[in-house]
Amino acid sequence: MTTPVTKVVIPAAGLGTRFLPATKAMPKEMLPVVDKPAIQYVVEEAVDAGLVDVLVVTGRNKHALANHFDRVTELEQALELKGDGHRLKMVHASTGLAEMHYVRQGDPKGLGHAVLRAKMHVGHQPFAVMLGDDLIDARDTLLTKMLEVQEH
Repeated sequence: MTTPVTKVVIPAAGLGTRFLPATKAMPKEMLPVVDKPAIQYVVEEAVDAGLVDVLVVTGRNKHALANHFDRVTELEQALELKGDGHRLKMVHASTGLAEMHYVRQGDPKGLGHAVLRAKMHVGHQPFAVMLGDDLIDARDTLLTKMLEVQEH
């Protein structure tokens, strides 16, 4: 029997040039898709497939990625005091999704190099790679199916 896959690497260190000027000051993975940033959909897909250990490979000016998944107790308290349960629920949905880790790709040398930056985190364990700006229809369970094939 093979080792179950629990880790996912999400390269998110690119320059975002295809989405300029929107990405000049904001990582492309943080661009909103309806009511959430793109990367949140990617992490939710990974978690839905059973991947609980997420490593995001970041780059220059990508602090917003880690900030998005961090808890902000002051914001939560303010929403609670206002009785804004709807927004509080949305904030909670972006934190605690998975065990989040970050490593920086100092020099953007491409996708392969970004994945290589995950070597220390994943070690010799199997892992999935998902792109931080590549959205898949949630009704398509392709990732889950791939993980099932790998495990059998």
